[in-house]
Amino acid sequence: MIINTGDGKGKTTAALGTALRAAGHGHRVAIVQFLKGEWNYGEARALARFENVELIRIGSGFTWQAEDPAVPHNLAREAWAIAWDRVTSGRYDLVILDELNYVLGEGYVTVQEVLALLAARPAPVSIIITGRGAPQELVDVADTVTEMHCVKHPFTEGTAAQKGIEY
Repeated sequence: MIINTGDGKGKTTAALGTALRAAGHGHRVAIVQFLKGEWNYGEARALARFENVELIRIGSGFTWQAEDPAVPHNLAREAWAIAWDRVTSGRYDLVILDELNYVLGEGYVTVQEVLALLAARPAPVSIIITGRGAPQELVDVADTVTEMHCVKHPFTEGTAAQKGIEY
């Protein structure tokens, strides 16, 4: 199990790089995105070219922008059910749970649920969890943990997200 966490850019990007590597070796990959929704970004179009990669985008975007707080909660629970299926089904070699740490921080899914999923997964299934604020309980059981730290980013200078770089 791999965790990509921290306040720096690159958590999802690193996970998607691993997905690309796995797909290139013919592995079956599922990516469950808990926040990103149906926004039209480059990696979604690129991943659609791989028959052995399934991208599931459930979220509605940033939860603090939701008019009804029940909406992101319900979507997170829907994504969690799909994540559970993809991890335990035996159909995938790699499952990426993108922005799950954020969902944990909001309390939509509990750390105990994630630990139960890890215990239930078939041995050959690798999991990558991304997002800021990885809980210590997950860090403790992970095989690899990388913390991205922002040293400098154009956002701090007022530069908007760049097509092909941030999305």
